[in-house]
Amino acid sequence: MQDKLQELTQKLYNEGLEKGKLEAEQILQQAKKRADEIVAEAQKSAADIINGAEKQALELKAKAEGDIRSASMQTISQVRHSIEEAVKMECVDKPVAQAFNSPDFMQGIIQTIVSAFSPQSESSSLELILPESKKAELDGFIQSKLKAKFAEGLSVKYDKGVDSGFKISSKGSGYFIDFTQQAFQNMIAGYIRPKTRKLLFGE
Repeated sequence: MQDKLQELTQKLYNEGLEKGKLEAEQILQQAKKRADEIVAEAQKSAADIINGAEKQALELKAKAEGDIRSASMQTISQVRHSIEEAVKMECVDKPVAQAFNSPDFMQGIIQTIVSAFSPQSESSSLELILPESKKAELDGFIQSKLKAKFAEGLSVKYDKGVDSGFKISSKGSGYFIDFTQQAFQNMIAGYIRPKTRKLLFGE
């Protein structure tokens, strides 16, 4: 009887032990599987973070390079424009301004332009528009040199809107020819700018 009880006890113990081992093995397998899943998820998250960081870094690099290129082109363009303006100032603006500030030059060019119109033609009915600031300087010349030649065919107007130089038109035509300082500067600059660019920048 004692032997059977001991045998039964041993059998229950062995079965419990086996069952416990089996359950422990299952728990261990589940824990290992979960650990593998966690590691895989962590690796995927890390890869996503790295890929995202690399993509963002590439985008920032591309943007920075684009900004630098744009800023460089703008700077080069501004420097070239400044150089062109400096050349224009020395080669065009200053000489033209000096010429237009010379009474002899002004009187000579006015007489040349007005004399180009024939007194006998209908187009000789002219209106000469001069700077109001030059009235005292030019009035005597206008009266003695031009009015006498054109008689009533020439009218002279002094205008605050004309800074330097003059404008001339056929009366009643609605259009005029611009001989102002600015017009001369623009005209001459239009010829020298391409030459200046070619000389300075090889264009």
